[in-house]
Amino acid sequence: MHKPTVIILDFGSQFTQLIAREVRALGVYCEIEPYSISVAKLKAKEPKAIILSGGPSSVRTGPKVVHDVLGIEIPILGICYGMQLLSHLKRGKLDSGVTRQYGSAEIEVLENGGLFHGFKKGEKLPVWMSHGDSVEQAPPGAVVTARSEDCPVVALQMGRFHCVQFHPEVHHTPIGRKVLSNFLFVVAKLSSDWKMENFFEMKSKQIIETVGDSEVIGGVSGGVDSTLLAVLLGKILGKRFHPVMVDNGLLRMNETKEVQVFLKRIGVDLRVVDASSLFLKRLAKVSDPEKKRKIIGKTFIEIFDKECKKLKKVKFLAQGTLYPDVIESVSVKGPSHTIKTHHNVGGLPKNMKLKLVEPFRELFKDEVRQLGRTLGVPEDILERHPFPGPGLAVRILGDVTKERLTLLRKADAIFTEELRSRKLYSQIWQAFTVLLPVKAVGVMGDARTYESVVALRAVTSRDGMTADWFDFDKNDLGKVANRIINEVPGINRVVYDISSKPPATIEWE
Repeated sequence: MHKPTVIILDFGSQFTQLIAREVRALGVYCEIEPYSISVAKLKAKEPKAIILSGGPSSVRTGPKVVHDVLGIEIPILGICYGMQLLSHLKRGKLDSGVTRQYGSAEIEVLENGGLFHGFKKGEKLPVWMSHGDSVEQAPPGAVVTARSEDCPVVALQMGRFHCVQFHPEVHHTPIGRKVLSNFLFVVAKLSSDWKMENFFEMKSKQIIETVGDSEVIGGVSGGVDSTLLAVLLGKILGKRFHPVMVDNGLLRMNETKEVQVFLKRIGVDLRVVDASSLFLKRLAKVSDPEKKRKIIGKTFIEIFDKECKKLKKVKFLAQGTLYPDVIESVSVKGPSHTIKTHHNVGGLPKNMKLKLVEPFRELFKDEVRQLGRTLGVPEDILERHPFPGPGLAVRILGDVTKERLTLLRKADAIFTEELRSRKLYSQIWQAFTVLLPVKAVGVMGDARTYESVVALRAVTSRDGMTADWFDFDKNDLGKVANRIINEVPGINRVVYDISSKPPATIEWE
């Protein structure tokens, strides 16, 4: 087993795993542990550095890390809540809630060593803030290394303790990776030796040890994650892996056939089960998104229970769950807040008969794609946009019916086709169409219409945890809207979503 070089102590930030993703991207293996980990357990892992994450609480009322942890003689980086906590424990003064900041900010470098190695003193840098508390006065003996117009102490250093108020792990802090790199290689003097090939080797051993002589049935939804799951487990388990695609009637246009053809080409035999009627029956007149997700999750597992009975040695269910699914559903390592339930995480029934195998549970989408490249998966499969587990059910606001699914599929297919033809598809993290639960008045051929409205959603992102809306050229957006209105009877109005994440989520439900 690969020992973690860096341990990240989680205080409940929604971005904690982004820190791990960035550290691994820099070639350093790390693991996340709860802030409450015992000192003995932490020392047994023999980390070379520790990172304290952000968190949703105020230091005055939130979780504390025991002083013994801070006594381990290795470099420690405090991010946001981690900075406030270290400053509080070292007798600094906090300014609770007076200088709250959420969003972009500009900081000034005061000292160009340590975390700001390679930057110029006095240089102004864009960063992303998300905090209520802040440090008003640095602890005795600390050196303030950066400030902003609203915060006199944006970064500081106290010997082997280094702190930043901003979030270097998010995409919206352009200099964030450089700051983390400085901590890892300049401050902690670590080496870069972690690659996705290492992950594949480690995960292969784990899966073989976990599964033993049993067989595994795997859910293939049509998205990149579950498709790569089938490729991965096909390589590791061979004929002991049985991929099954449940056609729940909620997939994109021609999706089932496309996935089946690809997997067959690489030697993976995919079984397709048509359960669309059952899913639509159970979703009838259900408009609440959480209920939709849980109904889909329950039905999905029921079908797999039936399928596994046909295979006597099957004891495990493999899923392509990613970390953003997990962090928004449950608190993984720390006291984070639940955003929404994902059908393959929070919606699983308690009496499920199959044990779970989730190789990608702590990876992000770009890491899964990177793994796919090491496995020889072609780019046209790897670059497909993310697709939610509950499928089009959460892109239809309100009731899910066969007729509404047909409208959405046609509109969504046109959107995707136009993006590809205009060479915009690869510039966008995720693009899709949402069918709204309203109708609008229109005029077609001098006649009054009263038809459905769809919203187009396209965002740029690196990891799915934060996202910006894609700034289309007016002509490109207009062409998509015109085609949908002209070619999809039943739709007479198209709108474009320009919300970022946060405060919105990428999917509407």
